[in-house]
Amino acid sequence: MLNKSQNLNPKVLDKDAELAYTRDGYGKGVVEAGEKDDRIVVLCADLAESTRSHWFKEKFPERYIEIGVAEQNLATVASGMAAYGKIPFISSYAVFSPGRNNEQIRTTISLNNVPVKIMGAHAGISVGPDGATHQALEDIALMRVQPNMTVLAPCDFEETKKAIHQAVRLEKPVYIRFGREKTPVITTESSPFNIGKANLLRDSEKVDVAIISCGPLTQKALIAAEELSKDGIECSVLNNHTIKPMDEAAVIEVAKKAGKVVTVEEHQVNGGMGSAVAEVLSKNNPVAMEFIGVQDKFGQSGEPDELIEHYGMGVDSIKKAVEKVLKR
Repeated sequence: MLNKSQNLNPKVLDKDAELAYTRDGYGKGVVEAGEKDDRIVVLCADLAESTRSHWFKEKFPERYIEIGVAEQNLATVASGMAAYGKIPFISSYAVFSPGRNNEQIRTTISLNNVPVKIMGAHAGISVGPDGATHQALEDIALMRVQPNMTVLAPCDFEETKKAIHQAVRLEKPVYIRFGREKTPVITTESSPFNIGKANLLRDSEKVDVAIISCGPLTQKALIAAEELSKDGIECSVLNNHTIKPMDEAAVIEVAKKAGKVVTVEEHQVNGGMGSAVAEVLSKNNPVAMEFIGVQDKFGQSGEPDELIEHYGMGVDSIKKAVEKVLKR
């Protein structure tokens, strides 16, 4: 059964679950943070409304900088401001930042370990009709290999907003990815969220498979676990929102209890959250694993839900992965 102590949204498993934009979590979160700390500045690459940076621009015009379509400059200007005591939030689509300006992020932000907060909007396949050129499926891999970088993939609007507030407190670079479309609100205002601390959303006395998920697909993982339970297969669900530094203790604990693991993410399986989990378990507690995500392919145009299903990341695909790993 669902662990109510985690304060999940009571409608999380319903077809009419509450929906909200994760990018709204960034927009509202950075305004709230800006009200408390005047060191916070926001820089954007000509996508203020899409990324929701325009809310900060309207509230604090003197602390907003429009860089234009120049993502390399976006990173380097922010790194300079951070070196002089500011806390810059930079926003663009994830395919452009960190996709286009990866070298500048590496050299001017990560190498210098300055507290620039990188907001990767419109991440994942569910960007939809914009197609492969705008569907960031490699951003976690790019960011998690950089020393000094913290990497977050919040599961919903509430977690994204909390991630913004916590990122401010870290005196180091942070990358946060979020999507374009409205997605289910899994958690509540009172749900726990701490960078580096995974949340166990579902558990039982006997567990057959541990599902480790990040991002909005966590709701599909919960639904899959609930449906499998009716067939006598019990799954725990771990919301692994912090990909780096990963909560290794939590990952090892759920893997030991279940003995088998399925990872779920809206990203390439190569180099993503699942790969990071496999690295942890291969060193500490090797188990049979299956990986839900994009299987070494580029995206294409389509409706968001249609693409999630086509690329094998829907509820039925998660259930099949659980059944497959049980046979190993």
